[in-house]
Amino acid sequence: MTLIAVFLISCGCFSQDSNEPKIGLVLSGGGAKGFAHIGALKIIDSLGVKIDYIAGTSMGAIIGSLYASGYSGKQLEELFNSQDFDLLINDKFERSAQSFFEREGAAKYAVSLPFEKFRISLPSALSRGQNVYNLLYQLMLPVNHIDNFENLPIPFFCIATDIETGESLVMDKGNLAEAVTASGALPSLFQPVVIGDRILVDGGVTNNFPVEELRDKGMDIIIGVDVQDDLRDRESLESAIDILAQINNFRTVYAMKDKAPLTDIYIKPDIMDYSVVSFSEGQDIIANGETAARAKVQELRGLVKKQPEEFSEATITPPDSIKIASIELTGNEKYTRSYLLGKLKLRGGENITYERFRRGINNLIATNNFDTFRYELQPSETQGEYHLRGQIRESRTSTFLKLGLHYDDLYKSAVLANITKKRLLFNNDIASLDLILGDNSRYNFDYFIDKGFYISLGFNSRYNQFSKNINPDLILEDTSPLLANLNKVEVQLQDFTNQVYIQTLFRKDFALRLGGEHKLLKITSETLIDPNQEDDFIFENTDYYSVFGSLDFDSFSDPYFPKRGAYFSGDFHWYLGASGFNETFRPFSIAKADIGYAFSFNDKLAFRTETSGGFKLGDNSTTTLGFALGGYANNFINNFSSFYGYDFIDITGDSFVKAVFTLDYEWLNNHHIIFAANYANVEDRLFDTGNWLSSPDFTGYAIGYSLETFLGPLEGKYTYSPETGNSYWFFNLGFWF
Repeated sequence: MTLIAVFLISCGCFSQDSNEPKIGLVLSGGGAKGFAHIGALKIIDSLGVKIDYIAGTSMGAIIGSLYASGYSGKQLEELFNSQDFDLLINDKFERSAQSFFEREGAAKYAVSLPFEKFRISLPSALSRGQNVYNLLYQLMLPVNHIDNFENLPIPFFCIATDIETGESLVMDKGNLAEAVTASGALPSLFQPVVIGDRILVDGGVTNNFPVEELRDKGMDIIIGVDVQDDLRDRESLESAIDILAQINNFRTVYAMKDKAPLTDIYIKPDIMDYSVVSFSEGQDIIANGETAARAKVQELRGLVKKQPEEFSEATITPPDSIKIASIELTGNEKYTRSYLLGKLKLRGGENITYERFRRGINNLIATNNFDTFRYELQPSETQGEYHLRGQIRESRTSTFLKLGLHYDDLYKSAVLANITKKRLLFNNDIASLDLILGDNSRYNFDYFIDKGFYISLGFNSRYNQFSKNINPDLILEDTSPLLANLNKVEVQLQDFTNQVYIQTLFRKDFALRLGGEHKLLKITSETLIDPNQEDDFIFENTDYYSVFGSLDFDSFSDPYFPKRGAYFSGDFHWYLGASGFNETFRPFSIAKADIGYAFSFNDKLAFRTETSGGFKLGDNSTTTLGFALGGYANNFINNFSSFYGYDFIDITGDSFVKAVFTLDYEWLNNHHIIFAANYANVEDRLFDTGNWLSSPDFTGYAIGYSLETFLGPLEGKYTYSPETGNSYWFFNLGFWF
């Protein structure tokens, strides 16, 4: 009898354990509205509800996979609040991720379109999703050795759609970060994700709430969090976008009529005031998720009573450094292993921060030579050491049409059309031709063979021209009788310059160039009369030949409104010969340097300081290549430089020092109020006289308003100089070119 009693008691205990309900959690897609899932998870955690299986689609897959990996709802809130979603979703990279050549071009064009076989096409999506993959892989690294998602701390699967067949796929094996990236690849926003022989997009296209599939996993009770839109009434359909969104929601809304009743606890946050891209309002959306989950507290507490095991909240921490034991790269056909490693800035056997690892990947993707770089860090036998296995997918597009518009007070209005061709002659070269049509037509051609840290080869040819009243000291010697009673002279300046150079990178951030230059400089005037000349008065029409060297560093976060970083540019030109108008030419050298530093007091207020200087060595008779300050522009040629409070080319001399201080207050997103002050000493032989250390002879101040637009900055600046009492307005629209 005793044995029978013990047996019955044991059976009763076993029966109680086996009757413990299996609880599943299904999270719908919804873009930024999916932040509400985090709020619901925070409530679930606080009540101690143990989840046995998670299913998700799109943003529900992203948040669900992280929760399944071991992150708590509170941790997810902290992670998502710390992200810059503009950078994350739009695949923007820090400027430092681009090569110096590409960095110069990236700040010129408003539109860039694929242009193959003389036909314009549209890119497959706005973003490649690389930044999203990078973030997810880092966060999931502690569990990325698990290729069967049922073996995660909480079993998990997500839904993706095969774009070729329209088939809905359950993703429950493989690379977790890759599977989740595919599930969230919203068409037109993110590129499709290639996994094996399938091309996958957002699972919400076919199944945005996989409740049936979750029930098939043996779940007894299902909690569903639904952040999909309901249909709107006619008063809410005010635009074409609203109507298209309504049409897109027909299928999911009707599907939910059958799916919602399949859940046991249905949580529907109020997200009507938000869209799929309301990432800046994430905290409010999370709060709405909490509110909706609190309305179900009694039902959720009832689940806890059915779970006898004490549930402890899981925690997980992504690594901040890794050691890469070896590197294996596949998929590259046109680009060599050394080129890829040079961009990644990696060598096997080194211990690096994860931030540095991420920057290396961005360096590679920022070349735009590759569509994606999917990688895995496979643990080695040594703790904290990984084998990097990377799969590269090279871009098929090699030709681009780029466009821009611009207006400024020197070059006036202009339209820019650019043709950029990659792999023109070699796999790692790039050719770029700017044709600038407007009041002062110009062109710029670049050809560059990029070998990273090895010796690269470049060629540049450009033509610039403008008309302006300028200080005659730049074009005439002090002894010229034409200077008598002449304060300004209107000239037409034409500059045709060709350079051949070699370049190498060192210390990862510095670019050193050495080369030779030919320059044809022509300066004429219609306002002065020379009895010996039938046409315009000629001040200069000479071919100059020089060798040069330059050293550049640029870590500014933005070329126009930097909030952090530093900048250095040093240049030395040795003019060895001339032919043409300047018959008395004797060799001379010009050295100049610019250095800048930017930092932020907070997310609204930034400060930038810049110092520059230059001097001439040797013969001083050639004045047309001297220094000239004044006006406001970002694309000056030769030795011209901006200076607030004076007009273009107002201050001239063969040497100068200048300091600029700029306060940038971004009071609204992309709206800047600018305060600036600059000071300078400019004269001939300035460093011989020692006057460069004296109080400034030239000062100027500026106040302006700048708006960042898709065409580039829209700027208006009022400048004033106390020495002259003169003031000038300067206007600019569009990226400088």
